[in-house]
Amino acid sequence: MNTSDSHVAVQAEALYLVNLLLAPGLGFIGLLWLARRHANDKSELTRCHLRQTIVASLWAGALLMAVTLLIVLLGGFHNPATWIVLILYFVCCHSVLILFGVLGLAHAMSRQLYIYPLIGSRRW
Repeated sequence: MNTSDSHVAVQAEALYLVNLLLAPGLGFIGLLWLARRHANDKSELTRCHLRQTIVASLWAGALLMAVTLLIVLLGGFHNPATWIVLILYFVCCHSVLILFGVLGLAHAMSRQLYIYPLIGSRRW
């Protein structure tokens, strides 16, 4: 593995975190652009981290949007208990997704493969 492999893997993990923390959607578009640019990369490290971040971003979007909508629909928009459950869910789920991204970034920086727990893709 050379330095450019590690560089792309770090960029993928950083864009995953940007998508979650700073610019939702914009970070994902950047991640898709990076994946398209390196689609035929021969490096196992690059392929692994790109695939993991894309799959995790899709799971993050689905978990954060669909479950949030489900909580509001089931609990009612004007029910205070709904908002308590919604805020607790969002904070806990979002924090776990961020933790996965930080662990992925640490592995990318140390040039190691990483599969996200629960939401990661087992193949690359």
